[in-house]
Amino acid sequence: MRQVRHRSLRRRISGSPERPRLAVFRSARHIYAQIIDDTRGVTIVSASTLDKDLRKSASGAKTDQSRTVGQVLAQRALERNVTKVLLDRGGHHYHGRVAALANAARKAGLEF
Repeated sequence: MRQVRHRSLRRRISGSPERPRLAVFRSARHIYAQIIDDTRGVTIVSASTLDKDLRKSASGAKTDQSRTVGQVLAQRALERNVTKVLLDRGGHHYHGRVAALANAARKAGLEF
């Protein structure tokens, strides 16, 4: 069902240079986020719980780790002058870790 939701979502969402797509992937242990320009097929910025600088700071509950990834992603995006994004939640419901990542990125300065 998640894959069906994701395909349905991707038909409607496509990143552009003015408003790239924030793609979120959530596995059982980690969370990954990328900001993608679909017109060029280029990943502008990425962050995950597997990043070397985030492994130590992103300890604790998975929701706390997601918040940290969202903050770091937003900081990296702002350094690249990306302020507006479209959220691609990857077919996951906007709840729990996905919502924590999105809210943290929003608080750090990204506009959805």
